[in-house]
Amino acid sequence: MSRSWLRELVAMFAVGVFASSGLTQEATNHESTPLEIFDQRIMPIFRSSQPSSCVQCHLSAVDLKNYILPSQEKTFASLRDQGLIDLQAPEKSKILTLIRMGDKDLDKGAQLIHEKTRKAEYAAFEAWVKACCQDPKIRDLPQLNPADLASPDKPEAVIRHARKSRVVDSFARNVWSQRMRCFPCHTPHEIDPSNPRQQAAIKTQNELKKKYSPELLARLNIFRETPEATLNYLVESSRNVKQGELPLLNLAEPRKSLILLKPTSKLPIKREDGTFEPVSSVAPVTHMGGLKMHPDDQSYKSFVAWIKDYSNVVGDRYVGVEELPADNWVATKRVLKLSSAPESWPIGIPVQLFVYTWNDEETSWRKEPVAFTQGTVTPRRMVNGAMFLLASRDAARATTVKGNEAVLGGGRYMVKVYVDLKHRLADDPTLLLGDEDFVGQAEFTRSRWREGFKFAAAVSGNMLKR
Repeated sequence: MSRSWLRELVAMFAVGVFASSGLTQEATNHESTPLEIFDQRIMPIFRSSQPSSCVQCHLSAVDLKNYILPSQEKTFASLRDQGLIDLQAPEKSKILTLIRMGDKDLDKGAQLIHEKTRKAEYAAFEAWVKACCQDPKIRDLPQLNPADLASPDKPEAVIRHARKSRVVDSFARNVWSQRMRCFPCHTPHEIDPSNPRQQAAIKTQNELKKKYSPELLARLNIFRETPEATLNYLVESSRNVKQGELPLLNLAEPRKSLILLKPTSKLPIKREDGTFEPVSSVAPVTHMGGLKMHPDDQSYKSFVAWIKDYSNVVGDRYVGVEELPADNWVATKRVLKLSSAPESWPIGIPVQLFVYTWNDEETSWRKEPVAFTQGTVTPRRMVNGAMFLLASRDAARATTVKGNEAVLGGGRYMVKVYVDLKHRLADDPTLLLGDEDFVGQAEFTRSRWREGFKFAAAVSGNMLKR
């Protein structure tokens, strides 16, 4: 049975911190002083080279030992001064709640593998905190200087950004939401046999079953039933690539991830007998499904952004809040189209479209965009793309929820257009263009937004004004 991506991530670590210390519960059953408990049960955590159970919920940025100092008095005062100890109800102390967060992990396997360490940490801190709160000399210690407090060296926002739940949510919005680009070859569970429109998809899957072994078919099944199951597969398979092959997720060079290279690659060379050469997972990569994604469209952008962010998270490279990506876009099937693009825009040039809504209360356009998409100028002088909605409080006022998807309502809109004439996106596909790339804006109204390119909201390039 394959292990989950989080368990695989920490497989190199030993989880039995307390078992390795040689201590047992029997050794602490006598009436111990706070200092004895601290020396016997808290300091082993502080001295251990192994990570604490924090790694169950956080991929980086925090460890329980970050809250411990070599001195019992300073450790207690530090926790107390930060509001992590409840002097009146020690058993309700926030430090204990934080340790128990792993109990709520939906990944039952991760719960199990970290259970021993988590329970030992909780028992140790619970016993020590209660003993300290019963000792007036300790509970009434003078406050520490802020610089002397023990805490992670990363801001709270960076710590939250590294939570596994946040990473999975980001993956669901930025990558898993785009899985139908790969239908039906890599999404067999999405096929509905009762749907007459999917007969071609069923035929394709049947042909794949005849052509490939069950093992290879399993490798083709990239997008699983849930975002977390899909992420598990991508992470695990990327650690076990065949010699010379590129991984599905290339954390060292995100743009060389197969999950990007495959859908942006062409078919293998066709032989004279009509058959194709074997597909390649090494440079130059080929894809039996042909082109499914363009390097300048919104899906490619979201894929690259997520892989880059994931690499930075597991590599513990984020230091300050200003380094964190916004990561607040939600994919939709609503499409925005710009027609009659000016002749001065070269065919194939990337264009970014930002949509703003009208604020009736303030009789002005909202300051933050509510939606975004990106595309390239086609030979027919059009730019179009499925929109990502901005998940912010301001944007939420302009959206409603339909099923599981937030959608725009009818009303007055403005689109701001930016053109990558300086080719800056070639170096950084995740970039959002700025003032120097702005070419104009136009107002439009929309009574309702419907799914698909057939019902795209259209704006003419002739309407653009600076």
